[in-house]
Amino acid sequence: MKLLEQRIISDGKVLPGDVLKVNSFLNHQIDVKFVSQLGHEFHRLFADCGVNKILTIESSGVGIACLTAQFFDVPVVFAKKAKTSNISSDVYSASAHSYTHGNEYEAVVSKDFLLPSDKVLIIDDFLANGAALEALVSICEQAGAEIAGCGIVIEKQYQGGGDKLRARGIRVESLAKIRSMSDDGKIEFCE
Repeated sequence: MKLLEQRIISDGKVLPGDVLKVNSFLNHQIDVKFVSQLGHEFHRLFADCGVNKILTIESSGVGIACLTAQFFDVPVVFAKKAKTSNISSDVYSASAHSYTHGNEYEAVVSKDFLLPSDKVLIIDDFLANGAALEALVSICEQAGAEIAGCGIVIEKQYQGGGDKLRARGIRVESLAKIRSMSDDGKIEFCE
């Protein structure tokens, strides 16, 4: 999606440690009109899949998932990164490693909100090594829900997480696929 690639070039910042900072429009401050266009594109890609629920993980995926859900007219369920006192003990859970935060966490979803009859579109902002997506896939599998696919805003293709999921037969659609990033700020996109 050229529009997204242009926005990454103009507003994104490559930080040391292989981090792409897109806080100004995607995951700290959200450009609602722009992200809504991304949601529309996810709808175009998955419109014929019978999606009845969108699943994401807190916190950066929530805004993108909500703006995508408006086009599907379906609810959004988001996995919490910690079990809170207002969630019953009846949950699906999977552990994941956060590249950004450098820690392990347990993603949890109440069994009330993910059912075997659901056809789920997983939405997230980034895909690098795939740990968060693997956790969400595991949660869907635990629920017996069908996975329609995964919609990713930005995939760091060179880190291999998307390839692992695709090799398992999971449909992954990324709106921008980065081939490489350098410490001097140069970003190369896949064709």
